[in-house]
Amino acid sequence: MASTPHGDTPENGDAAGPAKHPRAPITEAEICAEFAHHDGAVARVNNGSFGCCPASVLAARSRWQRLFLSQPDAFYFHSLQPGLARSRAAVAAAVGAGGASEVSLVDNATTAAAIVMQHVAWSFAEGAFARGDAVLMLHYTYSSVKKSIHAYVARAGATVVEVPLPFPVASPGAVVAEFRAALTRAKAGGRSVRLAVIDHITSMPSVVIPVKELVAICREEGVDKVFVDAAHAIGQVPIDVRDIGADFYASNLHKWFFCPSAVAFLHIRKDDPIASELHHPVVSSEYGNGLPMESAWIGVRDYSAQLVVPDAVDFMSRFEGGIEGISRRNHDKVIEMGLMLAEAWGTFLGSPPEMCGSMVMIGLPGCLGIDSDDDAMKVRDMLRNDFKVEVPIFHNSRSVEGQEMAKDANGDQVTGYVRISHQVYNVREEYEVLRDAVNRLVLDGFSCSKLRPSGKVLSH
Repeated sequence: MASTPHGDTPENGDAAGPAKHPRAPITEAEICAEFAHHDGAVARVNNGSFGCCPASVLAARSRWQRLFLSQPDAFYFHSLQPGLARSRAAVAAAVGAGGASEVSLVDNATTAAAIVMQHVAWSFAEGAFARGDAVLMLHYTYSSVKKSIHAYVARAGATVVEVPLPFPVASPGAVVAEFRAALTRAKAGGRSVRLAVIDHITSMPSVVIPVKELVAICREEGVDKVFVDAAHAIGQVPIDVRDIGADFYASNLHKWFFCPSAVAFLHIRKDDPIASELHHPVVSSEYGNGLPMESAWIGVRDYSAQLVVPDAVDFMSRFEGGIEGISRRNHDKVIEMGLMLAEAWGTFLGSPPEMCGSMVMIGLPGCLGIDSDDDAMKVRDMLRNDFKVEVPIFHNSRSVEGQEMAKDANGDQVTGYVRISHQVYNVREEYEVLRDAVNRLVLDGFSCSKLRPSGKVLSH
Protein backbone atom coordinates (compact mmCIF):
# COMPACT_ATOMS: atom_id res chain seq x y z
CA MET A 1 0.00 0.00 0.00
CA ALA A 2 1.48 3.34 -1.01
CA SER A 3 2.01 5.94 1.67
CA THR A 4 1.02 8.91 -0.41
CA PRO A 5 -1.46 11.35 1.14
CA HIS A 6 -4.63 11.75 -0.84
CA GLY A 7 -7.46 14.19 -1.15
CA ASP A 8 -9.65 12.73 1.60
CA THR A 9 -6.96 12.28 4.27
CA PRO A 10 -8.74 11.23 7.48
CA GLU A 11 -9.08 13.78 10.22
CA ASN A 12 -6.77 11.81 12.52
CA GLY A 13 -3.91 12.58 10.15
CA ASP A 14 -3.39 9.03 8.90
CA ALA A 15 -1.69 9.61 5.56
CA ALA A 16 -2.11 6.09 4.27
CA GLY A 17 -4.12 6.04 1.09
CA PRO A 18 -6.58 3.35 0.06
CA ALA A 19 -5.25 0.04 -1.20
CA LYS A 20 -4.19 0.33 -4.82
CA HIS A 21 -5.45 -2.03 -7.48
CA PRO A 22 -2.92 -3.68 -9.81
CA ARG A 23 -2.17 -1.60 -12.86
CA ALA A 24 -1.27 -2.61 -16.39
CA PRO A 25 2.46 -2.95 -17.08
CA ILE A 26 4.15 0.34 -17.83
CA THR A 27 4.52 1.31 -21.49
CA GLU A 28 7.43 3.03 -23.24
CA ALA A 29 5.31 6.17 -23.56
CA GLU A 30 4.60 6.13 -19.83
CA ILE A 31 8.31 5.71 -19.05
CA CYS A 32 9.05 8.76 -21.20
CA ALA A 33 6.35 10.72 -19.39
CA GLU A 34 7.70 9.69 -15.98
CA PHE A 35 11.09 11.19 -16.88
CA ALA A 36 9.97 14.08 -19.08
CA HIS A 37 11.62 16.47 -16.59
CA HIS A 38 15.06 15.28 -17.77
CA ASP A 39 16.88 17.59 -20.17
CA GLY A 40 16.19 15.96 -23.53
CA ALA A 41 19.14 17.70 -25.15
CA VAL A 42 21.64 15.83 -22.96
CA ALA A 43 22.78 12.22 -23.30
CA ARG A 44 22.40 11.36 -19.64
CA VAL A 45 24.34 8.14 -19.13
CA ASN A 46 25.36 8.90 -15.54
CA ASN A 47 22.52 7.63 -13.39
CA GLY A 48 25.10 6.38 -10.90
CA SER A 49 26.03 9.79 -9.52
CA PHE A 50 22.66 11.27 -8.61
CA GLY A 51 20.06 8.70 -9.60
CA CYS A 52 16.64 9.61 -10.94
CA CYS A 53 13.12 10.04 -9.64
CA PRO A 54 9.97 9.46 -11.72
CA ALA A 55 7.24 12.07 -11.90
CA SER A 56 4.75 9.91 -10.00
CA VAL A 57 7.10 9.67 -7.00
CA LEU A 58 7.85 13.38 -7.18
CA ALA A 59 4.10 14.04 -7.12
CA ALA A 60 3.74 11.86 -4.02
CA ARG A 61 6.57 13.79 -2.40
CA SER A 62 4.82 17.05 -3.16
CA ARG A 63 1.64 15.79 -1.52
CA TRP A 64 3.55 14.93 1.65
CA GLN A 65 5.11 18.40 1.65
CA ARG A 66 1.71 20.04 1.26
CA LEU A 67 0.27 17.86 4.04
CA PHE A 68 2.96 19.15 6.38
CA LEU A 69 2.41 22.75 5.37
CA SER A 70 -1.36 22.47 5.73
CA GLN A 71 -1.23 21.43 9.41
CA PRO A 72 2.29 20.84 10.82
CA ASP A 73 1.13 19.69 14.26
CA ALA A 74 -1.10 16.95 12.86
CA PHE A 75 1.64 15.92 10.46
CA TYR A 76 4.30 15.56 13.17
CA PHE A 77 2.12 13.88 15.77
CA HIS A 78 -0.08 11.66 13.60
CA SER A 79 1.31 11.17 10.06
CA LEU A 80 5.10 11.27 10.20
CA GLN A 81 5.97 8.20 12.26
CA PRO A 82 3.41 5.84 10.64
CA GLY A 83 4.66 6.98 7.23
CA LEU A 84 8.31 6.39 8.13
CA ALA A 85 7.43 2.99 9.58
CA ARG A 86 5.89 2.01 6.24
CA SER A 87 9.06 3.13 4.47
CA ARG A 88 11.28 1.13 6.82
CA ALA A 89 9.09 -1.92 6.29
CA ALA A 90 9.35 -1.50 2.50
CA VAL A 91 13.15 -1.35 2.73
CA ALA A 92 13.29 -4.36 5.05
CA ALA A 93 11.24 -6.40 2.58
CA ALA A 94 13.48 -5.34 -0.32
CA VAL A 95 16.77 -6.33 1.34
CA GLY A 96 15.77 -9.45 3.29
CA ALA A 97 15.96 -7.84 6.74
CA GLY A 98 14.22 -9.39 9.72
CA GLY A 99 11.83 -6.47 9.99
CA ALA A 100 11.48 -2.71 10.06
CA SER A 101 13.10 -2.54 13.50
CA GLU A 102 16.45 -3.46 11.89
CA VAL A 103 16.31 -0.53 9.44
CA SER A 104 17.06 3.15 10.03
CA LEU A 105 16.41 5.84 7.42
CA VAL A 106 19.14 8.47 7.05
CA ASP A 107 20.07 11.13 4.51
CA ASN A 108 22.70 9.12 2.63
CA ALA A 109 25.22 6.29 2.95
CA THR A 110 27.85 8.77 4.10
CA THR A 111 25.65 9.62 7.11
CA ALA A 112 25.35 5.91 7.84
CA ALA A 113 29.13 5.57 7.68
CA ALA A 114 29.56 8.48 10.10
CA ILE A 115 27.17 6.81 12.57
CA VAL A 116 29.25 3.63 12.51
CA MET A 117 32.59 5.48 12.64
CA GLN A 118 31.37 7.58 15.54
CA HIS A 119 30.64 4.41 17.52
CA VAL A 120 34.04 2.89 16.68
CA ALA A 121 35.75 6.13 17.76
CA TRP A 122 33.93 5.96 21.11
CA SER A 123 35.21 2.40 21.53
CA PHE A 124 38.77 3.66 21.17
CA ALA A 125 38.18 6.68 23.40
CA GLU A 126 36.54 4.63 26.14
CA GLY A 127 39.27 1.98 26.12
CA ALA A 128 37.32 -0.91 24.62
CA PHE A 129 39.81 -0.84 21.71
CA ALA A 130 43.55 -0.29 22.12
CA ARG A 131 45.40 2.48 20.34
CA GLY A 132 47.01 1.04 17.23
CA ASP A 133 44.28 -1.53 16.59
CA ALA A 134 43.49 -1.68 12.88
CA VAL A 135 40.65 -0.59 10.63
CA LEU A 136 40.68 -2.06 7.12
CA MET A 137 39.23 -0.39 4.03
CA LEU A 138 39.48 -0.73 0.26
CA HIS A 139 41.71 1.69 -1.63
CA TYR A 140 38.68 2.62 -3.74
CA THR A 141 36.44 3.25 -0.74
CA TYR A 142 34.39 6.38 -1.47
CA SER A 143 36.28 9.54 -0.55
CA SER A 144 33.76 10.86 1.99
CA VAL A 145 33.71 7.50 3.78
CA LYS A 146 37.52 7.52 3.84
CA LYS A 147 37.39 10.97 5.37
CA SER A 148 34.93 9.78 8.02
CA ILE A 149 37.32 6.95 8.88
CA HIS A 150 40.17 9.40 9.32
CA ALA A 151 38.07 12.08 11.04
CA TYR A 152 36.60 9.71 13.62
CA VAL A 153 38.55 6.49 13.85
CA ALA A 154 42.15 7.34 12.98
CA ARG A 155 41.94 10.42 15.19
CA ALA A 156 40.80 8.17 18.04
CA GLY A 157 43.90 6.01 17.68
CA ALA A 158 43.24 3.42 14.97
CA THR A 159 45.76 2.26 12.39
CA VAL A 160 44.16 2.47 8.94
CA VAL A 161 45.17 -0.22 6.42
CA GLU A 162 44.12 -0.03 2.77
CA VAL A 163 43.44 -2.93 0.40
CA PRO A 164 45.10 -2.11 -2.98
CA LEU A 165 42.61 -3.41 -5.52
CA PRO A 166 43.73 -4.22 -9.07
CA PHE A 167 42.14 -2.30 -11.95
CA PRO A 168 41.27 -3.37 -14.57
CA VAL A 169 40.22 -6.42 -12.61
CA ALA A 170 40.08 -9.88 -14.15
CA SER A 171 38.06 -11.84 -11.59
CA PRO A 172 36.58 -11.79 -8.08
CA GLY A 173 39.51 -13.97 -7.04
CA ALA A 174 41.93 -11.10 -7.64
CA VAL A 175 39.99 -8.97 -5.16
CA VAL A 176 39.87 -11.77 -2.61
CA ALA A 177 43.64 -12.32 -2.86
CA GLU A 178 44.43 -8.65 -2.25
CA PHE A 179 41.95 -8.52 0.64
CA ARG A 180 43.53 -11.52 2.35
CA ALA A 181 47.02 -10.04 1.93
CA ALA A 182 45.92 -6.69 3.38
CA LEU A 183 44.21 -8.42 6.29
CA THR A 184 47.47 -10.21 7.07
CA ARG A 185 49.27 -6.84 7.11
CA ALA A 186 46.56 -5.38 9.35
CA LYS A 187 47.06 -8.20 11.88
CA ALA A 188 50.87 -7.89 11.86
CA GLY A 189 52.48 -7.66 15.28
CA GLY A 190 49.44 -9.12 16.97
CA ARG A 191 47.16 -6.17 16.20
CA SER A 192 43.43 -6.66 16.47
CA VAL A 193 41.33 -5.68 13.46
CA ARG A 194 38.36 -3.85 14.90
CA LEU A 195 36.50 -2.90 11.72
CA ALA A 196 36.53 -3.77 8.03
CA VAL A 197 34.86 -1.36 5.62
CA ILE A 198 33.89 -3.15 2.43
CA ASP A 199 32.18 -1.63 -0.61
CA HIS A 200 29.49 -3.75 -2.25
CA ILE A 201 29.97 -1.80 -5.48
CA THR A 202 32.87 0.63 -5.65
CA SER A 203 31.96 4.03 -7.04
CA MET A 204 34.98 4.89 -9.17
CA PRO A 205 36.10 2.67 -10.74
CA SER A 206 32.82 0.81 -10.55
CA VAL A 207 33.31 -2.87 -9.67
CA VAL A 208 30.94 -5.31 -7.94
CA ILE A 209 32.92 -6.68 -5.00
CA PRO A 210 32.48 -10.30 -3.76
CA VAL A 211 31.15 -8.90 -0.52
CA LYS A 212 29.69 -12.09 0.96
CA GLU A 213 33.03 -13.88 0.59
CA LEU A 214 34.96 -10.97 2.11
CA VAL A 215 32.58 -10.83 5.08
CA ALA A 216 33.09 -14.56 5.61
CA ILE A 217 36.87 -14.06 5.54
CA CYS A 218 36.51 -11.36 8.19
CA ARG A 219 34.58 -13.76 10.40
CA GLU A 220 37.24 -16.45 9.94
CA GLU A 221 40.03 -14.02 10.77
CA GLY A 222 38.44 -12.56 13.90
CA VAL A 223 37.58 -9.08 12.61
CA ASP A 224 35.30 -7.52 15.22
CA LYS A 225 32.82 -5.69 12.99
CA VAL A 226 32.11 -5.37 9.28
CA PHE A 227 30.47 -2.33 7.67
CA VAL A 228 29.34 -2.74 4.07
CA ASP A 229 29.16 0.55 2.21
CA ALA A 230 26.61 -0.39 -0.43
CA ALA A 231 25.79 3.14 -1.58
CA HIS A 232 25.22 1.96 -5.17
CA ALA A 233 23.86 -1.52 -4.48
CA ILE A 234 20.11 -1.47 -3.89
CA GLY A 235 18.44 -1.53 -7.30
CA GLN A 236 21.63 -2.68 -9.06
CA VAL A 237 22.23 -6.11 -7.53
CA PRO A 238 20.16 -8.53 -5.42
CA ILE A 239 20.56 -7.90 -1.68
CA ASP A 240 19.96 -10.25 1.21
CA VAL A 241 21.48 -8.62 4.27
CA ARG A 242 21.07 -11.70 6.44
CA ASP A 243 22.83 -13.85 3.85
CA ILE A 244 25.68 -11.33 3.47
CA GLY A 245 26.08 -11.34 7.22
CA ALA A 246 27.68 -7.93 7.84
CA ASP A 247 27.10 -6.10 11.12
CA PHE A 248 26.16 -2.89 9.30
CA TYR A 249 24.90 -2.47 5.73
CA ALA A 250 24.01 0.89 4.17
CA SER A 251 22.71 1.85 0.74
CA ASN A 252 21.30 4.94 -0.94
CA LEU A 253 17.70 4.82 -2.12
CA HIS A 254 18.04 7.85 -4.40
CA LYS A 255 20.56 6.29 -6.81
CA TRP A 256 18.94 3.14 -8.18
CA PHE A 257 15.73 2.80 -6.13
CA PHE A 258 13.88 5.74 -7.73
CA CYS A 259 13.58 7.86 -4.59
CA PRO A 260 14.27 11.60 -4.50
CA SER A 261 17.40 12.92 -2.84
CA ALA A 262 18.32 12.36 -0.15
CA VAL A 263 17.41 9.10 1.53
CA ALA A 264 19.35 5.97 2.45
CA PHE A 265 19.05 3.12 4.91
CA LEU A 266 21.33 1.60 7.51
CA HIS A 267 20.67 -2.02 8.44
CA ILE A 268 21.95 -3.31 11.78
CA ARG A 269 21.70 -6.98 12.67
CA LYS A 270 18.93 -7.40 15.22
CA ASP A 271 21.01 -9.75 17.34
CA ASP A 272 24.03 -7.42 17.35
CA PRO A 273 24.75 -6.53 20.99
CA ILE A 274 25.84 -2.99 20.08
CA ALA A 275 22.68 -2.17 18.11
CA SER A 276 21.45 -0.11 21.06
CA GLU A 277 24.77 1.75 21.26
CA LEU A 278 24.62 3.38 17.82
CA HIS A 279 23.26 6.91 17.81
CA HIS A 280 22.38 9.50 15.22
CA PRO A 281 24.90 12.40 15.20
CA VAL A 282 22.01 14.81 15.71
CA VAL A 283 20.76 14.22 19.26
CA SER A 284 16.98 14.28 19.27
CA SER A 285 14.14 13.89 21.73
CA GLU A 286 14.21 10.19 20.81
CA TYR A 287 17.80 9.73 22.03
CA GLY A 288 18.14 6.33 23.67
CA ASN A 289 15.11 4.83 21.96
CA GLY A 290 17.17 3.13 19.25
CA LEU A 291 18.62 4.42 16.00
CA PRO A 292 15.46 3.83 13.89
CA MET A 293 13.55 6.26 16.13
CA GLU A 294 16.45 8.69 16.65
CA SER A 295 16.91 9.09 12.90
CA ALA A 296 13.13 9.46 12.42
CA TRP A 297 12.78 12.51 14.63
CA ILE A 298 15.65 14.94 14.32
CA GLY A 299 13.83 18.23 14.20
CA VAL A 300 11.90 20.28 11.69
CA ARG A 301 13.16 19.08 8.35
CA ASP A 302 11.81 17.83 5.05
CA TYR A 303 11.09 14.12 5.58
CA SER A 304 9.27 13.73 2.27
CA ALA A 305 12.09 11.85 0.51
CA GLN A 306 11.96 9.22 3.26
CA LEU A 307 8.18 8.99 3.17
CA VAL A 308 7.82 8.07 -0.51
CA VAL A 309 9.77 4.78 -0.43
CA PRO A 310 6.53 2.76 -0.82
CA ASP A 311 5.61 4.92 -3.81
CA ALA A 312 8.97 4.09 -5.42
CA VAL A 313 8.27 0.40 -4.81
CA ASP A 314 4.85 0.88 -6.39
CA PHE A 315 6.49 2.49 -9.44
CA MET A 316 8.93 -0.42 -9.82
CA SER A 317 6.09 -2.94 -9.54
CA ARG A 318 4.80 -1.67 -12.89
CA PHE A 319 7.81 -3.26 -14.61
CA GLU A 320 8.03 -6.95 -15.40
CA GLY A 321 9.85 -8.61 -12.52
CA GLY A 322 9.81 -5.48 -10.38
CA ILE A 323 13.16 -4.17 -9.21
CA GLU A 324 14.86 -7.51 -9.93
CA GLY A 325 13.64 -7.41 -13.52
CA ILE A 326 14.72 -3.78 -13.90
CA SER A 327 18.22 -4.52 -12.60
CA ARG A 328 18.63 -7.58 -14.87
CA ARG A 329 17.64 -5.60 -17.94
CA ASN A 330 19.84 -2.66 -16.93
CA HIS A 331 22.80 -5.01 -16.49
CA ASP A 332 22.30 -6.64 -19.89
CA LYS A 333 21.91 -3.28 -21.62
CA VAL A 334 24.88 -1.60 -19.95
CA ILE A 335 27.13 -4.53 -20.91
CA GLU A 336 25.82 -4.35 -24.48
CA MET A 337 26.49 -0.61 -24.66
CA GLY A 338 29.89 -1.01 -22.99
CA LEU A 339 31.02 -3.61 -25.51
CA MET A 340 29.79 -1.40 -28.34
CA LEU A 341 31.89 1.51 -27.05
CA ALA A 342 34.94 -0.68 -26.40
CA GLU A 343 34.83 -2.00 -29.97
CA ALA A 344 34.47 1.50 -31.40
CA TRP A 345 37.43 2.82 -29.38
CA GLY A 346 39.69 -0.24 -29.59
CA THR A 347 39.64 -0.73 -25.83
CA PHE A 348 37.98 -3.04 -23.27
CA LEU A 349 35.75 -3.26 -20.24
CA GLY A 350 37.36 -2.54 -16.88
CA SER A 351 35.92 -5.71 -15.32
CA PRO A 352 34.17 -8.86 -16.52
CA PRO A 353 30.38 -8.64 -16.89
CA GLU A 354 29.79 -10.66 -13.71
CA MET A 355 31.54 -7.88 -11.77
CA CYS A 356 29.26 -5.19 -13.19
CA GLY A 357 25.81 -4.13 -12.06
CA SER A 358 24.05 -1.38 -14.00
CA MET A 359 27.33 0.51 -14.41
CA VAL A 360 30.41 -0.45 -16.40
CA MET A 361 33.87 1.02 -16.95
CA ILE A 362 35.19 1.30 -20.53
CA GLY A 363 38.73 2.26 -21.41
CA LEU A 364 39.20 5.46 -23.41
CA PRO A 365 41.72 5.62 -26.26
CA GLY A 366 45.17 6.17 -24.81
CA CYS A 367 45.94 8.95 -27.27
CA LEU A 368 43.63 11.24 -25.27
CA GLY A 369 46.46 11.47 -22.72
CA ILE A 370 44.43 11.51 -19.50
CA ASP A 371 47.31 11.76 -17.02
CA SER A 372 45.64 13.22 -13.92
CA ASP A 373 42.34 13.69 -12.13
CA ASP A 374 42.39 17.25 -13.45
CA ASP A 375 42.66 15.94 -17.01
CA ALA A 376 39.74 13.60 -16.35
CA MET A 377 37.58 16.47 -15.10
CA LYS A 378 38.46 18.64 -18.09
CA VAL A 379 37.48 15.89 -20.52
CA ARG A 380 34.26 15.38 -18.58
CA ASP A 381 33.49 19.10 -18.81
CA MET A 382 34.30 19.05 -22.54
CA LEU A 383 31.91 16.18 -23.16
CA ARG A 384 29.19 18.00 -21.22
CA ASN A 385 29.67 21.45 -22.71
CA ASP A 386 30.69 20.67 -26.29
CA PHE A 387 28.92 17.36 -26.95
CA LYS A 388 26.00 17.36 -24.46
CA VAL A 389 27.04 14.08 -22.86
CA GLU A 390 26.96 13.61 -19.08
CA VAL A 391 29.36 10.87 -18.06
CA PRO A 392 32.08 10.58 -15.37
CA ILE A 393 35.72 10.02 -16.30
CA PHE A 394 38.18 8.04 -14.18
CA HIS A 395 41.95 8.49 -14.22
CA ASN A 396 43.67 5.20 -13.41
CA SER A 397 46.70 6.56 -11.63
CA ARG A 398 47.95 3.37 -10.08
CA SER A 399 48.12 -0.38 -10.37
CA VAL A 400 48.78 -3.22 -7.98
CA GLU A 401 52.45 -4.20 -7.84
CA GLY A 402 53.30 -6.46 -10.76
CA GLN A 403 50.29 -5.42 -12.86
CA GLU A 404 51.18 -3.66 -16.10
CA MET A 405 49.09 -0.77 -17.38
CA ALA A 406 46.60 -2.06 -19.96
CA LYS A 407 46.93 -0.89 -23.59
CA ASP A 408 44.46 -0.15 -26.37
CA ALA A 409 44.43 -1.54 -29.92
CA ASN A 410 47.06 1.01 -30.98
CA GLY A 411 49.42 0.04 -28.20
CA ASP A 412 48.83 3.19 -26.13
CA GLN A 413 48.47 2.91 -22.34
CA VAL A 414 44.86 3.27 -21.22
CA THR A 415 44.85 5.72 -18.34
CA GLY A 416 41.29 7.03 -18.67
CA TYR A 417 37.93 5.29 -18.40
CA VAL A 418 34.30 6.32 -18.73
CA ARG A 419 31.73 4.96 -16.32
CA ILE A 420 28.42 4.52 -18.09
CA SER A 421 25.12 3.69 -16.40
CA HIS A 422 21.91 2.26 -17.76
CA GLN A 423 18.51 3.04 -16.26
CA VAL A 424 14.98 2.51 -17.57
CA TYR A 425 14.91 5.92 -19.27
CA ASN A 426 18.09 5.40 -21.33
CA VAL A 427 18.12 4.65 -25.07
CA ARG A 428 20.86 3.42 -27.40
CA GLU A 429 21.17 6.77 -29.17
CA GLU A 430 22.59 8.36 -26.01
CA TYR A 431 25.52 5.94 -25.97
CA GLU A 432 26.07 6.54 -29.67
CA VAL A 433 26.41 10.25 -28.95
CA LEU A 434 29.15 9.40 -26.44
CA ARG A 435 30.81 7.03 -28.92
CA ASP A 436 30.85 9.63 -31.66
CA ALA A 437 32.07 12.39 -29.35
CA VAL A 438 35.15 10.41 -28.31
CA ASN A 439 35.80 9.34 -31.88
CA ARG A 440 35.65 13.00 -32.92
CA LEU A 441 38.24 13.94 -30.28
CA VAL A 442 40.53 11.18 -31.55
CA LEU A 443 40.09 12.19 -35.21
CA ASP A 444 40.81 15.82 -34.32
CA GLY A 445 44.07 14.79 -32.66
CA PHE A 446 42.95 16.00 -29.25
CA SER A 447 45.19 15.34 -26.25
CA CYS A 448 44.86 16.58 -22.68
CA SER A 449 48.39 18.00 -23.04
CA LYS A 450 46.86 20.74 -25.18
CA LEU A 451 44.82 21.93 -22.20
CA ARG A 452 47.84 22.33 -19.93
CA PRO A 453 50.11 25.36 -19.63
CA SER A 454 52.83 25.32 -22.27
CA GLY A 455 55.65 22.95 -21.44
CA LYS A 456 53.95 21.23 -18.52
CA VAL A 457 54.32 17.46 -18.76
CA LEU A 458 52.81 14.91 -16.38
CA SER A 459 54.20 11.46 -15.75
CA HIS A 460 52.34 8.36 -14.62
